[in-house]
Amino acid sequence: MPMTDQPAWLGAAWRELGQTEVAGRGTNARVAAYFRDAGHPQVRDDETAWCAAFLGAVLERQGIRSTRSLRARSYVDWGEALDTARLGAIAVLSRGGNPALGHVGFVVGETQDRIVLLGGNQSDAVTVAAFDRGRLLALRWPSAANSQKGPVAAEPVVAPDETVFDTALAHVLKMEGGYGDDPYDPGGPTNFGITLRTYAAHVGRTLDAASHAGLKSELRNIRPEVVRAIYQQRYWRPARCDGLAPGLALFHFDAAVNHGVGTAIRSLQEALGVDVDGEVGPITQRAARTAAVETVIARYAAIRERRYRALSHFWRFGRGWLNRVAATKAAALRLAADAPASAVPLPKPATDGDDAMTMQTEAAAPKWWGHSMTVWGALVTASAAILPAFGPLLGLEITSDFVRQVGADIGAIVQAVAGVVGTLMTLYGRARATAPLMRRDMSVRL
Repeated sequence: MPMTDQPAWLGAAWRELGQTEVAGRGTNARVAAYFRDAGHPQVRDDETAWCAAFLGAVLERQGIRSTRSLRARSYVDWGEALDTARLGAIAVLSRGGNPALGHVGFVVGETQDRIVLLGGNQSDAVTVAAFDRGRLLALRWPSAANSQKGPVAAEPVVAPDETVFDTALAHVLKMEGGYGDDPYDPGGPTNFGITLRTYAAHVGRTLDAASHAGLKSELRNIRPEVVRAIYQQRYWRPARCDGLAPGLALFHFDAAVNHGVGTAIRSLQEALGVDVDGEVGPITQRAARTAAVETVIARYAAIRERRYRALSHFWRFGRGWLNRVAATKAAALRLAADAPASAVPLPKPATDGDDAMTMQTEAAAPKWWGHSMTVWGALVTASAAILPAFGPLLGLEITSDFVRQVGADIGAIVQAVAGVVGTLMTLYGRARATAPLMRRDMSVRL
């Protein structure tokens, strides 16, 4: 089976890897969106079997008409039949002895007796899983009749917006190492940097005395696709790494993993020199886009080192932590040097079910009112009307004869000119204003 290129719909399916049901009454909005996009908006929970909804939604989003059915076996006669497996083909499987039940997914690999599918509702999540080839009912491929937008083009195996994440993840996994259970580590048992508590939360299970041993065993044998999903959903996206330049994204991602997302965001804001509020809003994004990446990374590294040194267990882990910062800084600077300017991604607007933080309303960075042309124009205009009346109070007394002869004419001329200049300054300042004003403390001595 050729593995060099994949159809566009499979690339879209890979980007959903790791989406999982929400335990209890909650619903993953992205899973609910699969039903909507597959033609069943009335289904609004993730408890309904959704392998066909996932596959149908992926196809529909790529301009390919699906069966628009929630039955996996509805794809047995869909599209064109294939004699052998192809990367991205739709595989329909049986499920038990009931001829009405089945499973459907995208082919991503095969062995002599197994077929490997990327599919939805596999262990209640979008995962990669291997199935007995004896269950295979059909292999299908979209036909021209299924196209709603013309031919479907192929795309690289790794989607462009995933490349930086994969590079950053490889670095983090190298830093984290394998399984560990150091009694001095407050995180407890970890594998690939994933703590037992994080793993339990990801799979929707409660971590307690009864479940501890079982979850610990699962963590030791965690699958690579689960590792990737956890890092992308719980660190990369919430930390808004996808809105940063590649080098800075790698460094920020490593910080989010090691310090926590909230602490990493505040550290990033401190390094950028913006207000530290823990929210990646438009001001933080603009600063990150315009700042010198190498300078920000250096500042960020110093902030991380300072945080490590303040921890009570620095005596035990400090050398490793500082080595990690140094290695991450070097990797980030290499990536920053290699990345072309066009590789810097722009923040994406939040969509239904997006895991990213909700974007704030776009707003410009504030500036001091003393730098505002609009404000100075208004002040000059006001002075033109006020100063003639208050001149005597300021010690500008002139003889009455002089005032009578010249004052009226000069005062009128000065007042008129000042009024015109002030008005023009106000209009010009308002037209070129790009940022809201902020207050700055001042002291005036009389």
